[in-house]
Amino acid sequence: MATWFVTGASAGIGRAVTERLLVAGHRVAATARRTERLVDLERAYPGKVWTETLDVTDTAAVRAVAARAFTELGRIDVVLSNAGLAAIGAAEELSDEVIAEQVAVNMTGPIQLVRAVLPFLRAQGGGRIIQTTTMGAQISSPGASIYHASKWGVEGFLESIIGEVAPFGIGVTMVEPGSVRTGFGAAMSIAPASDAYAKTPVGDVRRYIEGSGGNLTGSAPGDPYRVAKAIIESAEVTPAPRRLVLGSDAYRAIRGALTGRLGELEAGRALAAATDFPG
Repeated sequence: MATWFVTGASAGIGRAVTERLLVAGHRVAATARRTERLVDLERAYPGKVWTETLDVTDTAAVRAVAARAFTELGRIDVVLSNAGLAAIGAAEELSDEVIAEQVAVNMTGPIQLVRAVLPFLRAQGGGRIIQTTTMGAQISSPGASIYHASKWGVEGFLESIIGEVAPFGIGVTMVEPGSVRTGFGAAMSIAPASDAYAKTPVGDVRRYIEGSGGNLTGSAPGDPYRVAKAIIESAEVTPAPRRLVLGSDAYRAIRGALTGRLGELEAGRALAAATDFPG
């Protein structure tokens, strides 16, 4: 049986993964900002759940909790970085505070978590890092600029370190789910509206979200427990899959985005070559 370290374990995909792991007999170091939501799991699976309060935007806490988990549990086979937030609004409508929070939760926090666990994974001879991102790390939409920026940013970091940590037996996987029934929209930050964007695509997005009553994922195609199953099974695949695209909506959206970008690249082939030194 394996030992997993999970951030954002109290809700959504993190909770689904934690539950499936425990049912299967694995051990979980479950962290969340609100650990009272994990008490039921501690009672149901005594000795199998290690819990700790963790806000991934607190770098000192990330380092301390990671060190404590590895020290007390002896070995951690898989680190699932899953905490995340979304903010909606035109780029100029977003406050400085919201932008800083998005970057801290979705990009800087996961980066610091990876940095904190790498020395322990190297010392134990390997392991797996799994980062939940989103199909929004490959596509973009009006009204979610800073959300996409943070998700694209963390994937750029992970793409780079794959080659850095492979010699130590450490695999890295990015999970890109589509829309999953997790209640994700309930915690979404929506910027105050400005008249300038009322009749633009940003305004359409805002009206759709506000009309959902905070239940954006109520009819989403993605099943969180099937998503969790795919994530858990990926940890047994060698070499580690670079990406897991989960959900038919994610597949369609990402395929369309990549095909479009490839077409744009080919259209600019002659111009690219024309900027080289002659000969």
